[in-house]
Amino acid sequence: MHKDKFKEQFARATAAAFRKIYPDIFVTVGDSRVFNENFIYENLETPRDPKMGRFALPVFKFALLLKDKPPLIASNIAPAAMWFFEENNIEPLISIHAAGGFLNAKTDFKILAKDTLQTVLTKGDKFGNSDIGRNRKLLVEYSSPNIAKPFGIGHLRSTVIGHSLRRIFKKLDYDVVGINYPGDWGTQFGKMIVAYHRWGNKDTLENEPVKKLLELYVRFHTEAEHDDDLNEEARKAFRKLENGDPETVSLWEHFKAISNEEFNLVYSTLGIEFDEVIGESFFNDKMEAVIERLEKAGLTAVSQGALVVKLNDPNLPPCLLKKSDGATLYVTRDLAGLIYRWEKYRFYESLYVVGTAQSDYFKQALGVIEMMEEAEQLSPEARMTGRVKHIDFGWVKFEGKSMSTRRGKLVFLKDVIDQAVTLARKKIKEKNPDLKAVEETARMIGVGAVMYSQLSVRRQKDINFIWDEVLNFEGETGPYLQYTHARLCSLLRIYNDDGRRLVDYSLLDKEEEHRVVELLADFPETVTEAARLYDPYPVASYLIRLAGAFNRVYQRKDEAGRIDKIISADKELSWARIALVRAVQTVLKEGLYLLGLKAPEEM
Repeated sequence: MHKDKFKEQFARATAAAFRKIYPDIFVTVGDSRVFNENFIYENLETPRDPKMGRFALPVFKFALLLKDKPPLIASNIAPAAMWFFEENNIEPLISIHAAGGFLNAKTDFKILAKDTLQTVLTKGDKFGNSDIGRNRKLLVEYSSPNIAKPFGIGHLRSTVIGHSLRRIFKKLDYDVVGINYPGDWGTQFGKMIVAYHRWGNKDTLENEPVKKLLELYVRFHTEAEHDDDLNEEARKAFRKLENGDPETVSLWEHFKAISNEEFNLVYSTLGIEFDEVIGESFFNDKMEAVIERLEKAGLTAVSQGALVVKLNDPNLPPCLLKKSDGATLYVTRDLAGLIYRWEKYRFYESLYVVGTAQSDYFKQALGVIEMMEEAEQLSPEARMTGRVKHIDFGWVKFEGKSMSTRRGKLVFLKDVIDQAVTLARKKIKEKNPDLKAVEETARMIGVGAVMYSQLSVRRQKDINFIWDEVLNFEGETGPYLQYTHARLCSLLRIYNDDGRRLVDYSLLDKEEEHRVVELLADFPETVTEAARLYDPYPVASYLIRLAGAFNRVYQRKDEAGRIDKIISADKELSWARIALVRAVQTVLKEGLYLLGLKAPEEM
């Protein structure tokens, strides 16, 4: 894990102070981990007001344990921690002071600025890299749309979260495999086949074929509400597909080809990449081996003619492996997929980026795996239990309305992107009519706006997609970040400097500049925090703070009310400020990359 050397020094000094002021606590608790360096480091917070310091330890949390009042704890520890530096002849990188129930730390800005900016400018886009994932295989399954249905706005969130996590974990040196698992099997294909035979033909799928397939699917469900025989007909059609009927298989293959063509177009537009694409149908011939393994472990039972596994959790229903008519289910293929991936990759972790609505489903599937491995008495090294994680996320609503494929209430992602690009093009012509690469830039902005809208809130929260908010160039949006990046590039073009000169970073003596440097120093830990939470949101939120902090530098006025320009007659000050600009541009571009967004150089 990346460790901030300023925070490390604070943790070391403060741990020594706790031992000195409260020696009895270690004896009482009997746990050497309490108030040691790692404990303190892991409990550090960022003050709401940057003027209070770069980071802080909230001591009020431990008042009961220490049997003292929080302000008194802080006022006792602060001087003892500073005394630690003097006693050990250590040059302090920080100053520690008490503030109510907090121990706040301010960094030596000259050291922080030189250390941070030189590191960013030397490492470039490698700044924030870490080796914590070295020799660890990590699987990320994301997107996984259903074949024969359009790629809707509801599929977008899994796609962009998973793609971003793939990049974030790669930056931390994990051996990442990004997996797309399209839903190309199941009873819905029986319904689609019946609908096609009843109300469609070859000519139906000539123009906008996926939309036409959706119309057929919706019509099936509408008609089935009044004619239950349709559902039985669909079950028979799916059994024919499972039994390999040539005509039925050929039609299914045609539906797949149509869908994959549209999906690939969407992925290309978004810049989404996968390392492996394997659909549900791949596991059809691997399910019986799983069922046999579960039967051998004594875990299966027959309930009303169906094959099930009764779970240990009383809050979950039995896991259905086979219906009474012998038809297999999604979970049966998923169990086969879990075992297949474990045997193929022996992964450190396997992440499934799937909506919150599937939480109980994953509890069932993973519960079956845990019971099977327990019954087989596998060694801890041979078990995947605990390594597979459901990375859930909230619902996506479009202008406040929920979506439903069965009822045709679906917003096509392609239409959303096209509209976003159109609106971006209009904005560009209003703000910069002389821009040369209008179409390319409009696509970067439109796509970036749509993608960022899915990453700008914590993944477990619901999202309401509202156009005016998504494409706002001033608010906390993708276009705002991209515009800030373009502004930084413009400054660098004007100055035309390669950055290879000695710079006096102490000249960056304004409060706004201090804040930017502190934020730049926080980037590596922000990346590791995103990985720890399995959520790109910390990076998305961080970039907004960084862009806002830089724009306050850019717009700052001097005492006379004039803009305090980045580039001025003072050469040494201009060098220092341009170094800051270059560092912010480097980190902002890398952060956008981690989120999957392009970084235009002109807007």
